[in-house]
Amino acid sequence: MEKIIKIIAEELNIKEKQVEATIKLIDEGNTIPFIARYRKEVTGGLSDEILRNLEERLNYLRNLEQRKEEVIKSIDEQGKLTDEILQAVAIAKTLAEVEDIYRPYKQKKKTRATVAKAKGLEPLANIIIEQKENMPIIEIAKKYVNIDKLSEEDKKNKDKIVATPEDAIQGALDIIAENISDNPKYRKQIKRLCYKEGIIETKASKPEEKSNYEMYYEYNEAIKYIPSHRILAINRGEKEEFLKIKIQKPEDKILTYIEKDILKGENQFTQMLEETIQDSFKRLIEPSIDREIRSDLTEKAEDKAIKVFGKNSKQLLLGAPIKGKTVMGFDPAYRTGCKIAIIDETGKLLDYTTVYPTEPQNDIEGAKKELLKLIEKDKVDMIAIGNGTASRESEMFVSDMIKEASRKVQYVIVSEAGASVYSASKLATEEYPDINVSIRGAISIARRLQDPLAELVKIDPKAIGVGQYQHDVNQKKLQESLTGVVEDSVNKVGVDVNTATPSLLSYVSGINNTIAKNIVKYRDENGKLKNRKQLLKVPKLGKVAFEQCAGFLRILDGDNPLEITAVHPESYEKAEQLLKKIGFDKKDLKDKEKLEQLRNKLKTINISETAKELEIGEMTLQDIVEELSKPGRDPREDMPKPILRSDVLKLEDLKEGMILTGTVRNVIDFGAFVDIGVKHDGLVHISEMSDKFIKNPSDIVSVGDIVKVKVIKIDKERQKVGLSMKV
Repeated sequence: MEKIIKIIAEELNIKEKQVEATIKLIDEGNTIPFIARYRKEVTGGLSDEILRNLEERLNYLRNLEQRKEEVIKSIDEQGKLTDEILQAVAIAKTLAEVEDIYRPYKQKKKTRATVAKAKGLEPLANIIIEQKENMPIIEIAKKYVNIDKLSEEDKKNKDKIVATPEDAIQGALDIIAENISDNPKYRKQIKRLCYKEGIIETKASKPEEKSNYEMYYEYNEAIKYIPSHRILAINRGEKEEFLKIKIQKPEDKILTYIEKDILKGENQFTQMLEETIQDSFKRLIEPSIDREIRSDLTEKAEDKAIKVFGKNSKQLLLGAPIKGKTVMGFDPAYRTGCKIAIIDETGKLLDYTTVYPTEPQNDIEGAKKELLKLIEKDKVDMIAIGNGTASRESEMFVSDMIKEASRKVQYVIVSEAGASVYSASKLATEEYPDINVSIRGAISIARRLQDPLAELVKIDPKAIGVGQYQHDVNQKKLQESLTGVVEDSVNKVGVDVNTATPSLLSYVSGINNTIAKNIVKYRDENGKLKNRKQLLKVPKLGKVAFEQCAGFLRILDGDNPLEITAVHPESYEKAEQLLKKIGFDKKDLKDKEKLEQLRNKLKTINISETAKELEIGEMTLQDIVEELSKPGRDPREDMPKPILRSDVLKLEDLKEGMILTGTVRNVIDFGAFVDIGVKHDGLVHISEMSDKFIKNPSDIVSVGDIVKVKVIKIDKERQKVGLSMKV
């Protein structure tokens, strides 16, 4: 365990004490959000991101140790364990290295070498590899010819016959070729050379066919420089049968390296060993090294894509909510009509309908009349338009229509990724059993504007659609990563226990699906919860779950004003002592006038001295002070607000040099896509993000950011817009 602690501390650049304390907390069953928020004193204030990385590495390194033990045990049982093997396994840093060491001792399927060994040709292979014999090899090999010694039954089995001296030599060379291929030292050096000097080469499988992969029809790039997004792109091109991929290796260097190690001067064995080394490389080593390098590059590229996807998703989930507004959700379409759903400020459905202002019906007047009537009747403040099919035509219709409305109405373009997934889900059926599937999508679009987090947690995180190649990466890893992102987002914001859906509650630290449903059931049967302690009456929510979840659940109009904050029940006493010390009471948290005075007083506190006085950790006290300063405040209020529009922009309106404001919709390895209000999002290439060198676009922008951009390129034919942030 000490070794694991040391490795993680070095990799994450944190202290060994912090790693050790965190591992203990994880092993005791604490969740990452709980550790990040309420055990800062123990971990030294590690962030949720570092804690997630720590947990991931801990699992990998524990699996690695377990595999090392299995390998040593297996080699030992074969009676082949040596000090060298023990040492090699001990210093191996990856599962791939351990598998390379184990390779020669693995139970093999039938190969040319295993057949040769079964024929008793291993001693001959040893003679050849030692290169000491002066007697002609053909004479030595005659001793291994066995055709006259076999029974008639055995002669029927080719795998038992050594018919000629030449057959014996060939069998011995097959054994040598496999031994060379299985040698972990060679494999390590070959991989090192390939990573250093290898080149990935792609060619078209169907050169005459047009595809998204045309830039890779004749392409090559050094393995050490190829970026993650290109790895995933060529993998997809290969899967879709548009590309053939080959790894060009420094073959001469590889062969020279092995020959130097094996050949012992010029002798009768030299030529056959040179040919065997070449055979081993071409037939055995190269195909498996290709697979390993491709697999390794893919894994690294996937890990990077998953991290980008997670970061983008977090920004989307933490998008600023628009509270206290009645919203019309507008789900655009052509033939089937635009679905409309109006929800009040609490998310309750008021009205729904379908209108046909787009092709082929083009019933603009009829749609306008119906929607203006609903805007007046339901006092609509905002219209949320989904950004899918027919979005821009719908936007033009809406911007025209609201000019005639009797009240001020603005619209916002909302990402509708995953809305159709939600519409057809079991959850949507439970929420709206009597509402048509297509209308449910419009409800989801409207609610995303009101509260992105509460709505998006109902959808499989993969379907949120902010990233690249999410369907190509390891789905289990992606799911785990995104679940962690959603958990961190939900727990950062906190959840109103009296209004939250089971979907939202199930992401709260310590609460699973069953407990989430039980909370809602308890609420339905007993009315609103008045204090956090009542949670202990919820079936299956015991003391352990209570400790993990209590601080993240808010009770807005309950018995204890501290429960509108993230102050944990374990710190209530200290929080009350602090309030008393500065002349206030917890009731003052709900009094606007007193709250302002309390804020000012809290700013004057000496954290270090007060922490000692109250016998509490400084970090915990700092958190309590922050919570008491902003009781019930939503941290998402600091996030950029959506751009409210009342007019529309067409591609034809754009001119190079125009300065516009847009919303970052997606951040990828090579730049960011920005919604500037025309049909397709414009691309800000990484080179146009800043005058300084940027390694990663996410260092500069995040999903949901509002940015100023300049139009630098317009491709009307391909409907593409190039943008620059160097404004």
